[in-house]
Amino acid sequence: MLSLQDGGSPWDGPRQRTSLDPDDWQSLRKQGHQMLDDMLDHLERLSEKPVWQPAPSPARALFDAPLPVEPTDLADVHAMFRDNVLPYGSGNIHSGFMGWVQGGGTVAGMLAEMLAGGLNANLGGRDHMPIEVERQIIRWTRQIFSFPDTAGGLFLTGASQANFVALLLARSRKLGANARAEGLSNEPRLVGYASSEVHGCVPRAFEMSGVGSDQLRRIPVNTAGQIDIAALERAIMRDKEAGHTPFLIIGSAGTVNTGAIDDLIALRGIADAHDLHFHVDGALGALGILCDDLAHLFAGIETCDSLAFDFHKWGQVPYDAGFLLVRDSTWQRQTFASEAAYLSRAASGLAGGDWWPCDYGPDLSRGFRALKTWFTLKTYGVKALGDSMAANCVLARGLARRIEQEPALRLLAPVALNIVCFTYVGPDGDAPPQVNARIIEHLHAEGRVAPSLTHIKGQPAIRAAIVNHRTRQMDIDALIDGVLKLGSRQDLLQC
Repeated sequence: MLSLQDGGSPWDGPRQRTSLDPDDWQSLRKQGHQMLDDMLDHLERLSEKPVWQPAPSPARALFDAPLPVEPTDLADVHAMFRDNVLPYGSGNIHSGFMGWVQGGGTVAGMLAEMLAGGLNANLGGRDHMPIEVERQIIRWTRQIFSFPDTAGGLFLTGASQANFVALLLARSRKLGANARAEGLSNEPRLVGYASSEVHGCVPRAFEMSGVGSDQLRRIPVNTAGQIDIAALERAIMRDKEAGHTPFLIIGSAGTVNTGAIDDLIALRGIADAHDLHFHVDGALGALGILCDDLAHLFAGIETCDSLAFDFHKWGQVPYDAGFLLVRDSTWQRQTFASEAAYLSRAASGLAGGDWWPCDYGPDLSRGFRALKTWFTLKTYGVKALGDSMAANCVLARGLARRIEQEPALRLLAPVALNIVCFTYVGPDGDAPPQVNARIIEHLHAEGRVAPSLTHIKGQPAIRAAIVNHRTRQMDIDALIDGVLKLGSRQDLLQC
């Protein structure tokens, strides 16, 4: 008969073990060490591997299997991962990855993720040390961006969610806390403003919030890719004259297409003049403020009311680690805090604690994202991260110069930070624009470098976002050489 210590009762008969812990901890320890060694080997030898390669059909077929009912040995499960998942990742950890905007992660961050998984903490609230780690990150971000002591913050999945939460804060500030229960009325209609280059998550946030994407005014940009300040002021005045209610300006600290940084000082002035919430989407570039060579580009960011950014991009923290910094944390409570019997608080004990993240954002069940961020900042220090960002920008400027020296290539946008957009035009300037998409596809298939495709003023562009701390000059050279070689192929030119 099972003892009470085994979870049994006096009337229990023999029954199966229900714990999922191993019977043989030593065997598990050996297997765990092998799994860790395999990942370290993978990271150490990244340069010997392709950036990306397509997964073969047999590997894909393995993941169309029936739901497992009986157990499988952990070593066999790991082998399936090692052979059929690990070689076919998205490639963003590789030095030749230049697509979209994705950080490369670090070994320290990976190890911290393992520790966080073992602890399995829920950071919705209550009184435990993982909460204090997140609060430490909030204090550090205040310091990084020169925010006041009233500022609050929160980890989220990424800047897409952080931008959405910021919109809800702005809505609550304009309409008051009652809007949470009453919803939106049709009149007066809320309207917000951002540049035409704003990230696609912003109009989606307007849709999800109920404000509606039609109420986002997308203001033209100037030749530097920044929001046109005069056009913005005219749009606000038109909306006021039409009886609408402007409530939000969104500035970009690094637009997704070209890395342009809006005039944040001017946007603060307009927000003050019209009583608008001033939010900055800094997903791509905001952490560049850690770099002495780049910090001046972000003048005015310290004045914004809220700031979305990603530690998992230029901060090199493993995915996911988005963050929202808010000038006054009471705005967060006004927007999200609510009563629930099952979340009763106590003066002491586990149900104590004076800061529950569920009062400051949308999530109750939250992972320990703060730990891998804390490990990254503590292990490397912000100077090393800033130096890595500076190196990325040096490579980007060098790439731009090389493009301008090549008759077959044309630079399509100014290089403000670490993004370079260009096109293959051919030696005589008559290559069809659509050849750029084919060049990118072939580069991906070859596995040496992986830029992405975008469009600049309607023209297809090869976009190199240099975000990875591992990227070196040889990777830039491989990109240019690959584009020129592929562009000279007649079969691609005739696509």
